[in-house]
Amino acid sequence: MTMPARRTAIASHRGGAFLWPENGLVAFRATAGLALEQAECDVHASSDGEAVVIHDATLERTTEGRGRVAARTADELRRLRLRGGGGETVPLLSDMLATLAGSDVAPRVEIKDDGSGQPYPGLVNRVLAELDRAGMRRQAWIIGFDAPTMADAVALGGLAGVAWLLESATLRALGVRGAVAVATSYGFPEIGVHESVLDAEICGVLRAAGLGISVWGANHAPSIRRMLGLGIDLLATDDPPLAIELRG
Repeated sequence: MTMPARRTAIASHRGGAFLWPENGLVAFRATAGLALEQAECDVHASSDGEAVVIHDATLERTTEGRGRVAARTADELRRLRLRGGGGETVPLLSDMLATLAGSDVAPRVEIKDDGSGQPYPGLVNRVLAELDRAGMRRQAWIIGFDAPTMADAVALGGLAGVAWLLESATLRALGVRGAVAVATSYGFPEIGVHESVLDAEICGVLRAAGLGISVWGANHAPSIRRMLGLGIDLLATDDPPLAIELRG
């Protein structure tokens, strides 16, 4: 008997960075109206411990501010305008979650480090508290590159899932079987990699280990089609309408 083809879920990467200012509320409001499954965002901690939605540990690239995110209070960050955002400002995680309320789109929250490779103390708990306030913990995914931080999220529980992300260099250093060993030891249900490193052989090893597979970086038709053909679990893309069209 032929098994049905796996349907790949789609997440808007940073809200859909090809189409709207990344990690901005305009992007997440637009995502909430799309026929996809998840909205991916990045969070850092403010100086007063709030979960702030921004990709970089510093402000220069995406905002009109300067310096480190962690050096500003949440109120100061919320007043900083996003570059190209038409007056839109840096959102808190609570603001982002509010844009998804009433939709079928689930949050996919990447917990970042402080820019020097160190985790923010208490940020996992803060993120989960915000998910609880929004009533979204059960449908939310937590993702990130730091294995111990992701292990904390697994241990705290109540989530739809946790994905451990691997930079391409990390995957090469560990090898796919080494990555499987780490993921299995921590109890991670899913591994996430850049689309460029994923092929059918790696998919087969991950599937044999019972691990889910997600990717980022599939932002154009050829790479999106290739990932859909591999039957991965989730594709995070900067062009979600294109991915929706190609998935059919």
